[in-house]
Amino acid sequence: MQDKALNRRNFLRTSTALAGGLLLAGPAVQAAPAILRRYNKPDSRINGVQIGTITYSFRTMPDQSAEATLGYITDAGISAVELMGDPAETFAGAPANPVSMRKMWTLRGKQRNETLTADEEGELADLQAQLQSYRKEIADWRGKVGMEKFRQLRRMYEDAGVDIYAFKPAAFGQDNTDAEINWGMEAAKALGANHVTLEHPGDDAHTAKLGEMGRKHGVRVAYHGHTQQTPDFWDTALRQSAGNALNLDIGHYVAAGYDPREIIRSKHASIASMHTKDRTTPANGQKNLVWGEGDTPIAEVLSMMSRSRMNFPATIELEYDIPAGSNAVQEVARCLEYCRKSLA
Repeated sequence: MQDKALNRRNFLRTSTALAGGLLLAGPAVQAAPAILRRYNKPDSRINGVQIGTITYSFRTMPDQSAEATLGYITDAGISAVELMGDPAETFAGAPANPVSMRKMWTLRGKQRNETLTADEEGELADLQAQLQSYRKEIADWRGKVGMEKFRQLRRMYEDAGVDIYAFKPAAFGQDNTDAEINWGMEAAKALGANHVTLEHPGDDAHTAKLGEMGRKHGVRVAYHGHTQQTPDFWDTALRQSAGNALNLDIGHYVAAGYDPREIIRSKHASIASMHTKDRTTPANGQKNLVWGEGDTPIAEVLSMMSRSRMNFPATIELEYDIPAGSNAVQEVARCLEYCRKSLA
């Protein structure tokens, strides 16, 4: 109890001194209330480059609520985020998802890597059927829910020092209605996001439709890719609408056999955000490794972004195997430290 009392007194002395200093300071400092709002909060903008993370990085953590996820983000030292749909929709009162998304993501990863067993193929098919049924239920809910809870979530995150720059709900696929797509874009704006993200659908008619809907809402639609990414992977979508953009993944891009620095130089104005991970080239097995051990030029890309003042965020996406004794929060913090050293 004595230690806690001392800590409280120290905090009060520090915060009082800070406030007093601001009162005595000149008008330039007094006109900067952001100093107080951001005091003792995470700051992952480094030499002009906003380092963020996608909440998918914390998929192995036990509590997937919006509140717990915010704690993971701030504990890792991150101040900006690409928010997946589940934490936000659960916070807003969506019906509970009966599907273990952690299990789903694991099986989908194995499917992409062509390592699924026959039993796992059956399990994945069962989960997908359950998910399809749930999506019909949540589509009905989306048609009724308002935006106030999303604005409340935005305030909660901003109060903790975290900005939401992208939103990724499962609302933009070919099977989603126009009402759901419009809902997803309105929710993104309520959360403060300037773009939404989704896996590239591989359907030109759908990217044309999404781009125009995004343009009307004032929200960019950024398409993510895996090892199907190529230098011209996004060209059709970009020609279709000013509302379309890239959610480039430089790790997957390297695993596909390309140098991400080239596409960043040529298409940086069309990049809404960039997923960052360390993978190896096809010649080296396309592995997903601890940062600094793969072939992805993360440090070089970040330095180029800083030098050229590119203003899209670099999103940490934790996909390598978490070492024994660690957890997702510690590993995201480890990735952030790699970024700090790269940008020093």
